[in-house]
Amino acid sequence: MKYIDREGNVTIEESGQDKILYRMYNSAVGRIVLRLLIRPSVSKAAGWLLNQKCSKVLIQPFIQKNNIDMSLYEKKEYASYNEFFTRQIRKEHRPIVEDENVLISPCDGKLSVYPVEENSHFKIKNTDYTLKSLLRSGKLAQKFMGGTICIFRLTVDDYHRFCYVDNGRKSGNYHIPGVFHTVNPAANAVYPIYKENTREFSLLKSEHFKTVLMMEVGALLVGRIVNHQEAGIVQRGTEKGMFEFGGSTVILLFQKDAVEIEKELLQNTENGYETIVKMGEPIGRKRQV
Repeated sequence: MKYIDREGNVTIEESGQDKILYRMYNSAVGRIVLRLLIRPSVSKAAGWLLNQKCSKVLIQPFIQKNNIDMSLYEKKEYASYNEFFTRQIRKEHRPIVEDENVLISPCDGKLSVYPVEENSHFKIKNTDYTLKSLLRSGKLAQKFMGGTICIFRLTVDDYHRFCYVDNGRKSGNYHIPGVFHTVNPAANAVYPIYKENTREFSLLKSEHFKTVLMMEVGALLVGRIVNHQEAGIVQRGTEKGMFEFGGSTVILLFQKDAVEIEKELLQNTENGYETIVKMGEPIGRKRQV
């Protein structure tokens, strides 16, 4: 894994989990095991277990292993591991930039930014995708050709709630059924995970960034994607939803000439780094035409 923060500090690491996932996705035996693990029924069962009171025993070891600073979060006695995993951060620790022409990050995560070519192709970690395969709609894909796709990969130590990036009118939530591959890059090198995994999306007719497609992608052992509301008027910075246990991904898809992404973020992606971002901080601006 190659990460870089907003100050330019680089982290290159390969955890034990990374090594295990690489072996599973690159061996015949591992792929046999994966056929079982990625099934929705397995993720549903894992979600049920982590909602039980007995799962509380997992909380403290997780905090210690991942160096979670619990002083950032609202104080609460958690009834289950999943309740802990979806813990609420105190608002002062995720301030929203006031300038509404500024594009904010919808979540904590590791950000990569890619151009969407005029033929609707884009490439993630050497894997080719098309908007049609991502959205399962050729008509909708046409709307975003020549635009920009922002992919926020959340790891288990990240804050797992996400917000709206602008004021506007939101559509209903569209569910695309699928499986639950991990969103670890080890998987994307073998499978086109963002067109195979279970995902949900909605459209935001925004005040400043044209129409924005907001997508949430489930991952290995994620119990479910939770979106708080259906169609209606929404406000910038308001919580849109959350993920239950597991790594996961938030995707923002912008139309052509809608946004100007900060140059350092584009450069980091070109150099093979994911940029560490926090919910509410700036990642771009409204494009001036």
